[in-house]
Amino acid sequence: MSPLPAVVIFLLSAIFLSGCNTAAIYNDDRYNPPVYWGSHVVKSGETLYGIAWRYGRDYRELGDANGLRPPWNIKAGQVLRLDRKGRIRHSADSTAQARRMPAAKPPASRTPPAKAAPVKSVSKAPSVRRSGSQSSQTVANIKWRWPHAGTVIASYSTSGKVNKGIDIVGRPGDAVKAAADGSVVYAGDGLLGYGNLIIVNHNEHYLSAYAHNRKILVQEGEGVKAGQVIAELGSSGTDKPMLHFEIRKNGNPVDPARYLPRR
Repeated sequence: MSPLPAVVIFLLSAIFLSGCNTAAIYNDDRYNPPVYWGSHVVKSGETLYGIAWRYGRDYRELGDANGLRPPWNIKAGQVLRLDRKGRIRHSADSTAQARRMPAAKPPASRTPPAKAAPVKSVSKAPSVRRSGSQSSQTVANIKWRWPHAGTVIASYSTSGKVNKGIDIVGRPGDAVKAAADGSVVYAGDGLLGYGNLIIVNHNEHYLSAYAHNRKILVQEGEGVKAGQVIAELGSSGTDKPMLHFEIRKNGNPVDPARYLPRR
């Protein structure tokens, strides 16, 4: 077989580099490395949150690199750069503020009462709230709860068979619930490998995602409460009825088991 002409190789390379938004490898929920090169042409119905999720990026970082500010509005045909021109600007830099604060003065020593009772050491229990058969656990100032009661059939993994979340088995039509209070920032089927997907923004740092739904019951921009039914479990984008659930901190997948309460 004769080698490909140089011009053909050049064209193929140009198509891949400039059109990385069409590369399925970045849409697959099993392999989604952060992308810091190329560009993305916004399609009708896309949101910055969904685009950032596709490329494994923090939505604030991606928005800042493109001169965007909250509420991160974008429009069809807009070209987003995927490099790291910008940086995340927080509304308040708590670290710098803490450094500017004067050191606290130690309290003046006082003579303890003559017959003061000894202080008993008490071990701190996990911050867990229970209500009947439901429970929540507070991590990072967010009360997390399980999005579905089914059995976990695939755990979070960063090696071998990579899984950026957990897979929970269920029956078609089962209720999929919001894992914490937040706002729906994506509801659709535009990310290959996820099927019908919902992304919920919980605060400046945390997002959660619910994939493979049969039916989406919420809309983008809608506020949701922990435990609220947001979808029906299904098999869209997969070969069996299941819920693929992810939590991302600053755009990076984290192990949901560290946030969800023990069963």
